[in-house]
Amino acid sequence: MGTGYHTDMRQFAASHRDMVMAGDRIADEYYRDYDVKRGLRDINGKGVVTGLTNISLISSFKETEDGERVPCDGELWYRGYNIRDLVSHYSERRFGYEALAYLLLFGKLPRPKDEEQFIDVLEQARDLPTNFTRDVIMKAPSRDIMNSMTRSILTLASYDRFALKTDIENVIRQCLNLIAVFPMLAIYGWHAYNHYENLASMYIHRPEPDKSTAENILMMLRPDKLYTKTEARVLDAALMLHMEHGGGNNSTFTTRVVTSSDSDTYATISAAMSSLKGPRHGGANIKVMQMMDNIRENIRDWKDDDEIKYYLSTIVDGETFDRKGLIYGMGHAVYSISDPRERIFKSFVQKLAEEKGRGADLELYNAVERLAPEVIAEKRHIYKGVSPNVDFYSGFVYNMLGIPMELYTPIFAIARIAGWSAHRLEEIVTMGKIIRPAYQSVMKMSDDRNPWRQPGK
Repeated sequence: MGTGYHTDMRQFAASHRDMVMAGDRIADEYYRDYDVKRGLRDINGKGVVTGLTNISLISSFKETEDGERVPCDGELWYRGYNIRDLVSHYSERRFGYEALAYLLLFGKLPRPKDEEQFIDVLEQARDLPTNFTRDVIMKAPSRDIMNSMTRSILTLASYDRFALKTDIENVIRQCLNLIAVFPMLAIYGWHAYNHYENLASMYIHRPEPDKSTAENILMMLRPDKLYTKTEARVLDAALMLHMEHGGGNNSTFTTRVVTSSDSDTYATISAAMSSLKGPRHGGANIKVMQMMDNIRENIRDWKDDDEIKYYLSTIVDGETFDRKGLIYGMGHAVYSISDPRERIFKSFVQKLAEEKGRGADLELYNAVERLAPEVIAEKRHIYKGVSPNVDFYSGFVYNMLGIPMELYTPIFAIARIAGWSAHRLEEIVTMGKIIRPAYQSVMKMSDDRNPWRQPGK
């Protein structure tokens, strides 16, 4: 840049690390003094209300006649329907992801004719632009499939003549297109990484029009295209349970924040993807799998509750696994006594474990599910109940389905794109105002009246 200096950027960053740590650290007492809710949640985990929604409802507490909030079993509704009833109905009759996507987007359960038309629209949209797979997905393969998908989403905007238009009709079209191609962006992204980085064979299967989203995911992923009915049903259930979870979860709130700035659909969904990929959000099931692998390696008798409980206590104490003191898959920001999605999903997990001969693994999961809350209650001062969340079992299911770990969070995204789309539409229709919360400044004023004077003068 004309200075003659050639400073190594990594050395520069390392030398300035302490300045950032000192200058950006804000003392805990400021949060108390200004009554600032860290993470937009109070000390009991209750979120700060920042908006209204018709799309879903989460319930984990009930109020008594005295006005006291009492923890209760968690419940989740999509557009007024209990998720338990929805999953039960569709899993017994046909694949449900598409019908629930219609419900979330348009507010009503589709009649048979509506559902048939909706599925036909998605089938026609399952087509990427000419040479897109080769020129975009294959050219820069990455183990981080979420980053690969995000790049693809932003690039798709270049193929849309009306990419920047935010009227409802156009946004519906764009959301439907993204819902349709998300499985392809994820699976093809993984095939590119697997071929170029792992030196495995390359094969690209096109989605088949007579198959559901869950079936196409398994078909496109596997070289022989084969899957069992149980496998497809379990994956469909996982998609239904991950589709939507209120406006306050990190990626959905991100969707609404970016939408409120009047940004386009591709940029908005890309921002949601960037939020979801974090290990505190969509990447949690990967941490569960890594933790369970660590537990298997360090526990000799999987049926010995005392040995399991002791090892879990070492995890909470930060002595083992990743030394962060967390039992992953346990607890939730919203639910207290139970996560309804986990309870629903567990029956599907059991069916798949039986088919795959993974009963011993399931027993270990059950033991950790039973003992972890006891360990956490003994070791930590907690304000609400601790129970397993849906991520506790989802990684185990994906593992039994032969889905590579790099695709765990992308599978979550394939499900959640329906919920993001619904919230984007609701934000456009209802709010009409940019989301801009306030931050209280605690900056200290400088006493140096002339910081630009020359040293020694």
